[in-house]
Amino acid sequence: MKVLVIGASAGTGWQVVRHLLQQGAEVTAFARSAASLPDLSPRLHRFAGDTMQQQDLDRAMPGHDAVVVTLGIHESALRVRLFGPAGTPSDVRSAGTRMVIAAMKRHGLRRLVVQTSYGVGPTRDQLPLMTRLVFALLLKPQITDTEEQERLVRESGLDWVIVQPVNLTDAQKPGSVLASASGERRGLTVSRQQVAAFIGEAIGGSAPIGATVALS
Repeated sequence: MKVLVIGASAGTGWQVVRHLLQQGAEVTAFARSAASLPDLSPRLHRFAGDTMQQQDLDRAMPGHDAVVVTLGIHESALRVRLFGPAGTPSDVRSAGTRMVIAAMKRHGLRRLVVQTSYGVGPTRDQLPLMTRLVFALLLKPQITDTEEQERLVRESGLDWVIVQPVNLTDAQKPGSVLASASGERRGLTVSRQQVAAFIGEAIGGSAPIGATVALS
C-alpha cells in the first residue's frame, strides 16, 4: 500500500509516517519542511509542498492508495488566540482539507483518514465542563476551523474516517487505546503513537467508512 500523509513534519503526522513504514507501507511525507525529515527508509518519499497550492497536491497525489490528513497549528494556543498563528494559516485544517479533497477527486483516490479533535461535532456535548470552557475561551478559532473541516469531510463523498483523539501526548502510554464510534472516552490523554497505530489500522479498513471514532 502507498499512503500520502499530509502534515507529516511533526506531531501525529510524523508518528503516522513512522508507523506505516514499520508496517511495510510505502509512504510519501508531504510537508513544507519535508526535506528536513530523517530518511528512515527507501520506502519513505519526502515531498516538500504546501496544501494551499493545487499544483503541489497534483504532483504528490497520483499513485497513492490512501491519504491521511493531520493538519494543525503547532504554536501555543494562548499566542494564537491573542495574536494569531505566525507561520500557519488560521484556517489550515479546513482550507487544507478542502484542497486535499478536491485533489483526491481529480486523481481518483477515495480512501481518506482525517485526524481532528475530541469535542468537535458528535462528541461536542461529551466534554467535561471545564474543557468546554477552555474550548470556548482559548481555542474557539481552532475549534471553528475543525468543525468546518469535519463538515467538508462528511460531505466529500469519499470513503472517509474521522479520528478524534483526546488530548495528545508524546509520552508512551501502556495498554491499548479505546476506539469508540459512539464517542465514549477513557481518560483525557492519548499518545501520538497510539493514534498513529489506529490510523494505520483505519487505512487498512478496520474502521467502517463514514465513522467518526473517538480515541482515548
